[in-house]
Amino acid sequence: MAIDKAKVAIGFVAAGAVTLTFGLISAFTGPAMMRYQVGKNTMIDPKNDMSYTMWKDLPVPFFMSVYFFNVLNPEEVLKGEKPMVEQRGPYVYRKRCQKENITFHPNYTVSYREYRTYYFEPSMSVGNESDLVTVPNMLVLSAAVMMENLPYALRLLISATFKTFKEGPFLTKTVGELMWGYDSKLVDFLNQYLPGMLPSSGKFGLFAEFNNSNTGLFTINTGKDDIRKVHRVDSWNGLTQLSYWRTPQCNMINGTAGQMWPPFMTKESTLPFYSPDACRSLELVYQRTGEMLGIPLYRFVAPRTMFANGSQYEPNQGFCPCRQSGLLNVSSCRHNSPVFISHPHFFNADPVLQDYVLGLNPTEEEHGLFIDIHPLTGVPLNVSIRLQLNLYIKSVSGITETGKISEVVMPLLWFEESGYIDGPVLNTFRTNLVVLPTVMEYMQYLLIALGLVTVVVASVVHHKVKRNEADGASSRRSGTDERTPLLQDDTNTAS
Repeated sequence: MAIDKAKVAIGFVAAGAVTLTFGLISAFTGPAMMRYQVGKNTMIDPKNDMSYTMWKDLPVPFFMSVYFFNVLNPEEVLKGEKPMVEQRGPYVYRKRCQKENITFHPNYTVSYREYRTYYFEPSMSVGNESDLVTVPNMLVLSAAVMMENLPYALRLLISATFKTFKEGPFLTKTVGELMWGYDSKLVDFLNQYLPGMLPSSGKFGLFAEFNNSNTGLFTINTGKDDIRKVHRVDSWNGLTQLSYWRTPQCNMINGTAGQMWPPFMTKESTLPFYSPDACRSLELVYQRTGEMLGIPLYRFVAPRTMFANGSQYEPNQGFCPCRQSGLLNVSSCRHNSPVFISHPHFFNADPVLQDYVLGLNPTEEEHGLFIDIHPLTGVPLNVSIRLQLNLYIKSVSGITETGKISEVVMPLLWFEESGYIDGPVLNTFRTNLVVLPTVMEYMQYLLIALGLVTVVVASVVHHKVKRNEADGASSRRSGTDERTPLLQDDTNTAS
């Protein structure tokens, strides 16, 4: 029986050794296998149903929330007093994005145009598109700044033109008209006699160019030759660099198209992307780790240097002429209109900008932008991009509509584009790219632990069996030696 136990123990030792070997092999090969699977499932390939669908037609709800700055004291502003504004909103629009004209190329790139359409969501909005809002008249006040260096007589003529078409320095329109366009006889006149001066040939609206439009022809890497390059922009509208800015560095088209990033991120990674709306490349930096419904994430935010002026951050000199830090001058790509982009309520900007306008209250929670990324795959889980549109206004002699307006960067509105993975897409994502890799990782540790325990227990059992066997043999030998003299003594006594 002891021999049978020894054989069983030896068998368990062998089995444990095999299990331990598999566990160690998994520990060494598991990460490589997981990286291979993640790379295979995140490259842009129609054969990858989940990742390709997520890239082609964003299957998650995406919204744009718009907040207007209603001017409460337009008459006082004309007299040189500080503007006083009141935030109105949000006015929420569901954003639908769809890629079309998708063409794959032999050099591992793919071209496409992404079309976007906005639908008003009354149930998510504070108010309706029929709400009235008073804002600076961009047609008048931006034109005044653009033409302040023209001859005085010509400025008087421009002022007379504004009066002819009854255009004042401020206007009160509905949210819908300000967003998507309103009828203006001045716009009709300019489009007829000065074609190309305005960005739109139809109605004039702050977002008239956005709805039912595309973001240009993007060509990006598929990642088939190198997964580290997946989603990286190869060219935009056939360009590999821009011509809006003053330095080659500022004209670079860096990063992705802003929807997904390469996998295998670390805390030292950044999120570079090219934004056609901002006319430049932007880059977010790591802030902290977190978790969303059991999925690990890295949060990336805008650095303070993103909109810093050239005197505070040397690389941004190419985006000048600059004003206070915290403003991006986009006039070079907005028909020379004195338009600036910033964070909402001048968050992370020079405090003097807030002093010039009453009614602003910046906080990181409400006005900072962020993107939460699953670092293993580079897929965004939660996105909140917040930007503010501002107009530089001032009094210009000869154009009486500008009155005695003090020189100020006037906030017009700010908007937030947000979305997050939810529902069936979230469940599929969690199962394929979070749960399964985690199970694979824990399986290798389980195999190693099980192999070690089996080897140790089997070795102990085998040792005990061998020891018992040795003790038994010794006992039998001792018993034989002791019984022999007794038998001899009995024989002698009988004699």
